[in-house]
Amino acid sequence: MAVKGDATRARFIEAARTLVEAKGYHGTGLNEVLAVAGAPRGSFYHHFPRGKDQLIGEALAAAGREIDGVVDELAKSDPAPAALVTAFLNALADRMTAADYAKGCPIATVALEVSTADTELGAICGVIYDAWQDRLAEALRADGRAAAEAEDLAGTVLALIEGALVLARAKRSRVPVDRVGRRIAALLGAD
Repeated sequence: MAVKGDATRARFIEAARTLVEAKGYHGTGLNEVLAVAGAPRGSFYHHFPRGKDQLIGEALAAAGREIDGVVDELAKSDPAPAALVTAFLNALADRMTAADYAKGCPIATVALEVSTADTELGAICGVIYDAWQDRLAEALRADGRAAAEAEDLAGTVLALIEGALVLARAKRSRVPVDRVGRRIAALLGAD
């Protein structure tokens, strides 16, 4: 029974991830999540007794882990920061175009919607962004950058990536991502 319950819970999380990234927090209704997950309302409240915010929080955390996994895989090929960021941007751009621009950063849509309220979801978004920035700063330090420079550069690169993804979705074009990729490569000293 636990395996079936785990599968149902995972379907809810995956449905929420997909819908929220494309439509945002407010654009994603519980009935739509139930339909995409193919599970009844009672199962939803069994797995997520705190409701929609709990589900979305877990979906955001899962999305953050997915991006971490992508970075881990890419780092196996070339851990140098410039090559890693370029490969990561290309992976995100490919993912976005394959989804006909319904996907970009799996965190940004919710982060923008909840930024004016002091919510648990906003805090979750912040933690994920901090982890990504810390990870990039760590790679930059390992590549020989001073700690303060690595931190500033990591924040700049993350902001460039996020901005490029928002612009690419708005314009329905990967051109902003490609431009930012070239600028980041230059900023990080890629040959």
